[in-house]
Amino acid sequence: MEDVTFWHWWILGIALIIFEVFAPGAIFLWLGVAAGVVGIILMLIPSVSWEWQLLLFSVISVLSIVLWRKYLKDHPTETDQPRLNRRGEQYVGRTFTLEAAMENGMGKIRVDDTTWKVSGDDCASGTKVKVTGVDGVLLIVECLGE
Repeated sequence: MEDVTFWHWWILGIALIIFEVFAPGAIFLWLGVAAGVVGIILMLIPSVSWEWQLLLFSVISVLSIVLWRKYLKDHPTETDQPRLNRRGEQYVGRTFTLEAAMENGMGKIRVDDTTWKVSGDDCASGTKVKVTGVDGVLLIVECLGE
């Protein structure tokens, strides 16, 4: 372990970045970048011990992942289909007919070929309801009347 040189870190970095292709999630990418940075530091300061190299790799890895996640949170990816994979949100604002009466705040509606559980004020079966929100797989509705 005493004779670790900068190119060892660069090889590790390249291997981690290649591994990212097979296991996407942007974790191995940042580990690979951290290994590359440690390689650069070791090229500039070759006397760094292996203990410090591992510590640098660990700190840079965690820091890069945390900063990347913060960046993604502050700058979400723009898309032309923001409700893709959020099926319930597609129904907000639409009107449906209650299939099962709302009792104790719970009922059912039919949307195309699917039955959805709904939550809202109690109303009779056959009443028109408007979807006002989504809570997981539960649609929040308000009764509109017959």
